[in-house]
Amino acid sequence: LVRETATLLLAGGLDAATVFVQSQVPAHAQLAYLLECTAHTGELGRMIQYKEKGRGRATTRVSLFTYPALMAADILLYRPQRVPVGADQRQHVELTRDLALRFNAAYGPVFRVPEITVPPAGARVMRLDDPTRKMGKSAEDGPGVVRLLDPPDVVRRKVGRAVTDSDTGPDAVRAAAGKPGVTNLLDVLAACGGSADGLTTYGGLKRAVTDAVVAVLEPVQRRYAELAADPGRVDAALDAGAARCRQVTAPVLADAQAAMGL
Repeated sequence: LVRETATLLLAGGLDAATVFVQSQVPAHAQLAYLLECTAHTGELGRMIQYKEKGRGRATTRVSLFTYPALMAADILLYRPQRVPVGADQRQHVELTRDLALRFNAAYGPVFRVPEITVPPAGARVMRLDDPTRKMGKSAEDGPGVVRLLDPPDVVRRKVGRAVTDSDTGPDAVRAAAGKPGVTNLLDVLAACGGSADGLTTYGGLKRAVTDAVVAVLEPVQRRYAELAADPGRVDAALDAGAARCRQVTAPVLADAQAAMGL
């Protein structure tokens, strides 16, 4: 699973970036503990993911409660200027900013406080069969979720079955609060570089969305097949990424520890 995910990341265009396995860079877990010492229970308890994943359970693991501190460590260790996120992750970056500001105020200027960057399209992609629910990688397979490795015929079938509404007329294809299915399709189309200009029917919209998604996925899938045939190359990229990240994060962790008197 780790290699498959890494292969997809590399195939998706991160081959010139740094891809690594988090557990191979100890500074992430170490800084997470220091940030847990900076966080408050109230703000961790308000995190949406904690509420959603803990809903309906008799007990919840402490690691789920403190997970946002680890996410903050993932960010602050690299002192970024900006953090690109989807709309559902904005809350986590806002908490990261709060923790950085609080830590700096208490112990000295160790962390850069990053800005939040949310893309104009595709910030929150919803399921095709239920546009009130997010399309996520952890969702079960089904008609509402398009996978990066779905072949064109599967993409066409899933988009073709996407929920729309009963509107007709030349202005039916438009984004509106009362049209979640159509709005979601338009968002996917824009995120994939397509245009809705001239589209007046849902059938035309779905064909345009299919063509745009397939055009984005085709080079990713081709690159994935090449990398999957050479797993040693992926492993080498992960090893090199981990080595570089250990080098980059060590002084940041050391600064945080020194500031706290550890």
